[in-house]
Amino acid sequence: MSFKLPELPFAHDALEPHIDARTMEIHHGKHHAGYTNKLNAAIEGTDLEGKSIEDILTSGTLSVGVRNNGGGYFNHCMFWDVMSPNGGGSPEGDLASAIDRDFGSLEAFKEAFSNAAATRFGSGWAWLCVKNGKLEVCSTANQDNPLMKGVDCDGTPIMGIDVWEHAYYLNYQNRRPDYINAFFNVINWEKVAANYAAAV
Repeated sequence: MSFKLPELPFAHDALEPHIDARTMEIHHGKHHAGYTNKLNAAIEGTDLEGKSIEDILTSGTLSVGVRNNGGGYFNHCMFWDVMSPNGGGSPEGDLASAIDRDFGSLEAFKEAFSNAAATRFGSGWAWLCVKNGKLEVCSTANQDNPLMKGVDCDGTPIMGIDVWEHAYYLNYQNRRPDYINAFFNVINWEKVAANYAAAV
């Protein structure tokens, strides 16, 4: 069973003005599609074929092709899921309580998450993770993620932001902090809360 490019859960223009339609078309239809196709090629005929993406990423030492494209596949699947045209606002329930407990406040979380995303040198991701029952923020290079062995950012990812230039350059050019601020307007907190519940 090969991996398939998931459908976007919203129209290309649904996140405007925060994320523009043209960026979404290229990001999903070209970049994510490319990772999907290259992942399938990289695992074909290996013992990774038929495994879930989570099992592949946690399975130990990965070839460069599987690591880069498997990470790209998983990371983008999560990215689309944690955004919504009806997003933004504040989390509720257990997730809100955990953010207050582990960061002090929602504003302090936003500052920590924004800093992790803004200071990731070059291409990569910033993550909200569950580790030992607590929330933490970290970042990874390239298409690495916290599921992989050997990254200094481990845990169960429940939300990620893509800070590769292809995620924002058409609309924001070199203004990565503006893109990060805009992301908070489209976060699907219900989905992040469901990811949190599953992780704990």
